[in-house]
Amino acid sequence: MHDIRLIRENPEQFDSGLASRGMTAMAAGIVELDDKRKAAVSALQAALEQRNSLSKEIGQAKAAKDEGRAAQLMADVARLKEDIPQLETVERDVQKELDELLSSIPNTPGADTPSGKDENDNVERRRFGSPRNLAVAKEHFELGEALGMMDFETAAKLSGSRFVLLRGEMARLERALGQFMLDLHVTEHGYTEVNPPILVREEVMYGTTQLPKFRDDQFQVSNGMWLVPTAEVPLTNMVRESVLGEEELPLRVTALTPCFRLEAGAAGRDTRGMLRQHQFMKCELVSITTPEESANEHERMLGCAEKVLQRLDIPYRVVTLCTGDMGFAATKTYDIEVWLPGQATYREISSCSVCGDFQARRMNARYRPKNSKGPRFVHTLNGSGIAVGRALIAVLENYQNEDGSITIPSVLVPYMGGKSRIGG
Repeated sequence: MHDIRLIRENPEQFDSGLASRGMTAMAAGIVELDDKRKAAVSALQAALEQRNSLSKEIGQAKAAKDEGRAAQLMADVARLKEDIPQLETVERDVQKELDELLSSIPNTPGADTPSGKDENDNVERRRFGSPRNLAVAKEHFELGEALGMMDFETAAKLSGSRFVLLRGEMARLERALGQFMLDLHVTEHGYTEVNPPILVREEVMYGTTQLPKFRDDQFQVSNGMWLVPTAEVPLTNMVRESVLGEEELPLRVTALTPCFRLEAGAAGRDTRGMLRQHQFMKCELVSITTPEESANEHERMLGCAEKVLQRLDIPYRVVTLCTGDMGFAATKTYDIEVWLPGQATYREISSCSVCGDFQARRMNARYRPKNSKGPRFVHTLNGSGIAVGRALIAVLENYQNEDGSITIPSVLVPYMGGKSRIGG
């Protein structure tokens, strides 16, 4: 959510930020609507104050036995009582219109976010590792199906398209990846492990901007609650409607959860295999920090996510997303793209974003600075640390052998009961 005060004070800067996202100027319209809201609030307050004042005068008139004056005052109060509900409706409707407008506008990019229209304008930052020379590079679903451990047909019978059923050692390998990620982030990176609910209320989805903008991408259950598309939702909302002490920050939490997405906007994309599923496992990283430290925390979070792929020894690259490719709530985003030999290209496996106070305003999440009287909004950050399903894909394709077997990365061998190979 944007700060209406900042829009009033810096309308050109606000519109410039929107323009970098390919949007038209909106500051003037927002200010005009806010003026309308203020006028409605003033009219309502004036009517309430007048009613209270007249009510006092009625008592004074009756005490003075001026019945004519009292009757006139009572008639004036009666008219005000008829007007006040209408004024309340106007004030409520204008406030709702302003809230809905502000809720539909994405965060403005940071000054160091590169400008651009789409993914072609993203800026590569660095690379790790070199792709292996494979005589024949198969895709993950070819490898998994040949091993009899990746079953899309049975999953379709159970649940429809964009689901997978993993068997035996493949299921264990996915579990091993998730456990390895959690252990790394908790023991070496200082995150606190959380096991959050994966069914949340509407206001929680709103707090991290999944609603209302991305309603069509979410799964809602019959009682009105929502399945989380990412553990970012419950983890970030842990601080909603609260005021933290500055000494509690930074707050760093991680969770390994199932995630659920309708993928309504991805029809026809990545229909083969596990790249784009309705249900998948992901290890999420969330940081809550002060405005002064959020940029440093962003770099730190990126390094934590990168460490997963470095330990797995899988080639990847880091790119800074341009303004036209960045997510709704982010002010700056790094994507980690892993090398997939079967596709001979890099594909996203993690996004690490800093959101400023954009989510905090929706959640009313604040902290009390040590040397300041009033509370301030926290800054929120989130990142995949990393997507487990896509990590499984990367392991299968990067560690495939000519006989169709899969070598287990050394860091995962303890999680596989000492087993160093699948198949073959």
